[in-house]
Amino acid sequence: MTKRFTRHALVTAISALATASIALHAQAATDISLGHTLSSTSHYSVGAEAFKETLERLSDGAFTVTEHASGSLGGEREMIEGLQIGTVDVVITSSGPLGNFVPETYVLDLPFLFENYDQARCVLDSEIGDELLAKMSDHGLVGMAWSENGFRHLTNSQREIASPADAEGLRVRTMENAVHQEAFRQMGARPTPMAFPELFTALQQGTVDGQENPITVIVATNFWEVQDYLSLTGHVYSPAIVLGSPILLDSLSEEERDWFMQAAAASVDATREEVSRLEREGVALLEANGMTVRTEIDPAPFQQAVEPAYEIFTSQYGSDMLERIREKAGNC
Repeated sequence: MTKRFTRHALVTAISALATASIALHAQAATDISLGHTLSSTSHYSVGAEAFKETLERLSDGAFTVTEHASGSLGGEREMIEGLQIGTVDVVITSSGPLGNFVPETYVLDLPFLFENYDQARCVLDSEIGDELLAKMSDHGLVGMAWSENGFRHLTNSQREIASPADAEGLRVRTMENAVHQEAFRQMGARPTPMAFPELFTALQQGTVDGQENPITVIVATNFWEVQDYLSLTGHVYSPAIVLGSPILLDSLSEEERDWFMQAAAASVDATREEVSRLEREGVALLEANGMTVRTEIDPAPFQQAVEPAYEIFTSQYGSDMLERIREKAGNC
């Protein structure tokens, strides 16, 4: 009787310990909020999924990732502020609002800085890109990796754009970025900065006539529903960036932090691959959905028109970083 009771008690105890262990493991999992402003079918979401898969695999489930797409955590500026105070853990954002937090990054928004994707990726993956990422720590952010949006092009609902003169008087939504705004002002347009989640409705209601974004974003947001014309101006290469909250990352062990950095690197690889695919296929998709696409654009008049935007940057921050980027790009 005693022996049977002891065996039963032992089995019960082992079962209870196993249950407790499972429960403890489940409770120990830390959920990471990852926010961005594009749709769940966008290149950002492709990058977010790669981040999630990599981090959850490397941590063996100790960390889980919840993606918050379509600006559900706010606009890009609000999410970056959330990183600083710890209400958001990881953000994939364009460089548009980044200069408001880390002014040195304005250099990346200068018009016609890069000729092609190979140049842009080469520079951002070099010591120059690493140096700019490191500057994030001076402003309450962790720069994890440079990702990608692509070369920006101009859309509008009024007319075909073949030269800067054609943009005269157009109300064009720009990012909250002084360099971008000045470039469009020099083209004779009326730059109208606003947060991305507000843009589709603003185009729909005629608050603005047009906007400028990479093919990736134009496709992901179905802008063909509210825009008739697309001109492949390629006026600015638009990087994206994976940012982390120092409140989270400073609390991690060295191994855990490395998991996050590997996840960010995987996110970049997946995003760039998706950007390349959409660059190949996106224009045909936009034309099939009714947009008039002007593919032949002489860049020289646009380059001349936006030259004063360079003075906005160099007068405040000097030309050293700009010259380094140009030299590096020329050798890529």
